[in-house]
Amino acid sequence: MSKVTVIGAGNVGATVAEKVAVKDIVKEVVLLDIKEGLAEGKALDIWQTSAIEGFSTRVIGSTNDYTKTAGSDVIVITSGLPRKPGMSRDDLISTNAKIVNEVTKKSVEQSPNAIVIIVSNPLDVMTYAAFKIAGLPSSKVFGMAGILDTARYRAFLADEMGTSPKDIQALLMGGHGDTMVPLPRYTKVNGIPITHYIKEDRLNQIVERTKQGGGELVKLMGTSAWYAPGAAAAQMVEAIIKDEKRTFPVCAYLDGQYNMKKIYLGVPVILGKNGIEEIIELNLNEQETNDLKASAEAVKIVMDVYDNMNL
Repeated sequence: MSKVTVIGAGNVGATVAEKVAVKDIVKEVVLLDIKEGLAEGKALDIWQTSAIEGFSTRVIGSTNDYTKTAGSDVIVITSGLPRKPGMSRDDLISTNAKIVNEVTKKSVEQSPNAIVIIVSNPLDVMTYAAFKIAGLPSSKVFGMAGILDTARYRAFLADEMGTSPKDIQALLMGGHGDTMVPLPRYTKVNGIPITHYIKEDRLNQIVERTKQGGGELVKLMGTSAWYAPGAAAAQMVEAIIKDEKRTFPVCAYLDGQYNMKKIYLGVPVILGKNGIEEIIELNLNEQETNDLKASAEAVKIVMDVYDNMNL
């Protein structure tokens, strides 16, 4: 039976642990945090919902004892400081990179065959940092961003049309944040192009709202979102544990795909038991290609900043 570890018992981490547990697809979920008692308390609280929600997955909490995470199939890293109002993702890089490096090293030592999913911000560069520390193939170290961004996009479209988001298929690429690249051409409602329902100018407004989706929530709540990010990460865990071979946009390492090398960027992939089983290369038009290049350049700047820190 499978085991999943979630590092960081804040709002996002606890939500990931709860969502995975409720899916009842693994034997054990370990929730770990540096703050004394926090992970134990949240794990116990989640476990006490088992009789209500109807799941058997054991939920274990630990204060910084990585031996409890040993033998994990999937490790989800959510550690780091959340964004505050007025703070860009890039402002977080130094502090969160040190945290992500430490927890990646300690958790991979205990679970050398694990697949590692990064949720910490700034997402693209934190995934890159984890990859450099983990010593694992790039197919086993990737970031959660595209599923979250796509979910926001689909939710906004559903509001606009007054329909169910379940019928909307959509795709976004590029960096996680202001430079993401929504692709209206690949957005459909049960196979019908979105442009049949929504005029171009209004669709562009929804795309812009999607790009600012994280910032909108920070302004409202004073901290980063957690329900949708947690659910998105749990969906990735499920695809891996169940070897579903699902197609999702994730932050993946490109080594020639889309004519890009040595960069982590959001692209569509097939997720299964081996992690990223395939990176899907779409035939992008000129505008989409230019937008993706611009997004990649913005991500590369932040990656260079990280490299120059020599952490």
